Amino acid sequence: MNFSFDIIVVGAGHAGCEAAHAAATLGMRTLLITLDITKMAMMSCNPAIGGIAKGQIVREISALGGMTGKVTDLTSIQFRMLNMSKGPAMWSPRSQCDKARFSTVWRNFLEQAPLCHLWQDSVTALLTDGNTVNGVRTKLCAEFHAKAVILTAGTFLNGLLHIGRVNYAGGRMGDEASFLLSDQIASLGVTMGRMKTGTPVRLDARTIDFDKLEPQYGNIDAHQFSYGPRLNNTLEQKPCYITYTNTEVHDILRSGFADSPLYNGTIKSIGPRYCPSIETKLVNFADKDKHQLFLEPEGEDTVEFYLNGFSSSLPMDVQLRALEKIPGLEHVQVIRPGYAIEYDFFDPTQLRHSLESKVLQNLFMAGQVNGTTGYEEAAGQGLIAGINAVRKVRGEEPFVLSRDEAYIGVLIDDLVTKGVDEPYRMFTSRAEYRILLRQDNADDRLTEKGRELGLVSDEQYQWYKRKVKLRKKLLDLIDRKLLKIDGLNPILEQLGTTPAAESLRASQVISRPQVHIDDLMPIMPEIGRIFEGHDDLAAEVKESAEIEIKYGGYIAKERQQADKILRHNHIPLRGRIDYASVTSLSYEAREKLIRIDPETIDQAMRIPGVSPADISILLVLLGR
Repeated sequence: MNFSFDIIVVGAGHAGCEAAHAAATLGMRTLLITLDITKMAMMSCNPAIGGIAKGQIVREISALGGMTGKVTDLTSIQFRMLNMSKGPAMWSPRSQCDKARFSTVWRNFLEQAPLCHLWQDSVTALLTDGNTVNGVRTKLCAEFHAKAVILTAGTFLNGLLHIGRVNYAGGRMGDEASFLLSDQIASLGVTMGRMKTGTPVRLDARTIDFDKLEPQYGNIDAHQFSYGPRLNNTLEQKPCYITYTNTEVHDILRSGFADSPLYNGTIKSIGPRYCPSIETKLVNFADKDKHQLFLEPEGEDTVEFYLNGFSSSLPMDVQLRALEKIPGLEHVQVIRPGYAIEYDFFDPTQLRHSLESKVLQNLFMAGQVNGTTGYEEAAGQGLIAGINAVRKVRGEEPFVLSRDEAYIGVLIDDLVTKGVDEPYRMFTSRAEYRILLRQDNADDRLTEKGRELGLVSDEQYQWYKRKVKLRKKLLDLIDRKLLKIDGLNPILEQLGTTPAAESLRASQVISRPQVHIDDLMPIMPEIGRIFEGHDDLAAEVKESAEIEIKYGGYIAKERQQADKILRHNHIPLRGRIDYASVTSLSYEAREKLIRIDPETIDQAMRIPGVSPADISILLVLLGR
């Protein structure tokens, strides 16, 4: 056996799988080392991909030639486009996935990459020459050498699970933790810390009274995560269900606080602010007499359900007694209790934007080891780490996405510039250019880049080129077509919008919020002729063109605002604003601006919890 590789990836979570697949696709002989090859890209927490801002990240991964979107489309059992009642900058795709199939499909893609090799083992140390990493040593005493190493160990580094006063070592329930490695990395000069996350109970669907629950169905339309021809997913589409806690549930939960590791001092690390445990909700929102819960299926043909919103590390008996007071769960059987997990992470400010360590050459880091939370944030980092490890081996310049190019660029810039004081989760509010960074235009922003890198396949690229050509034809037609009122006004009246007083260009009509391109097809048959032989692209092209028509002015304005912000990063700030009185700032931003009192706008931008929207407010106040 050959123990020398171009690139070694440690850990086969969402970051590790993207990193390994990218490196192998780009021609590097790649070794992916994981504790269990049957659990690649395992959905350790909720069985879903996407969501607010997270869906945009997955679309960006797909546009660059990554695989998470494709795996999601092939294993989806419910698709929803969130925030459709808002503007397109807020639209976010989300899919419930078949958890077991998700992992299997990911493994299949990795095994189909000829240069990707697998090794089941635990890495216990990096091999180094001074401050240069050149390989790894494993628990089986195997030594593998490489020109670059990518660390994507997730929650496994010194992982410690908590259920009430019971705690034991593990990377997640049912899996052993990874020991020695993080301590060795810390001894080499990398700053280490501890974080905490958690997960809810899993329930047996056969014991749930679904008649007492509110069903939540998905969208059946042309949307998907991946770019390219629609993938053949034959899985049965499943609903989710909604229920609520109540005061009786809350009283039972509170009775266990003395044994809660979150409140008796056992857990000292910081958990995610934006995905709190149920006990944290009871403390932080004590005035609420109920909290919404979502029951999510874990697969097409399994009885296992995930109780979203009920993450907990309370004693097992407390969790079970509380569940029995929730409508629909009175007789529920639990498959496993909720638990919390503490794990090691490394200070991301010690990374370059390429995700290479500033302390240890040839070592790249991605995922929760950088202080993030979420499959999507991990996958985005993994893809960038894989690309840049390849470019480092080749002696090429790093590939870096800027904040106005991608949510992935915002994510990485936030990590390496601001650092983290809690698990980082992406939101649309973290991006100052979110009108530019929409889920619908990720291919326009990134496909050419992915093609230049060598990740975007011929099939995906030709599909994209067809889309661009068809959209141009459609926009040209709409811009020049004059619609006469005798044909137009009956349509406008039916749509509940003001009739036209004179002939209007089709683009003027479509700019109205009530009117869509499809509404004009009865009087514009030319639209249908554009898509003859291109039915697979019709829906996506029309949506893209319509967004460009309706929101062109907003897009142009945001570009101007972006330029202004970039010019004013160094404006002095200290002593000029009474933050406590500015109620338009988020509560978190006011709290941290008062405590830190930054010298400049540039410094304020680097404070975790101060969003780009908060910075815009400060700039407006300073302008006054």
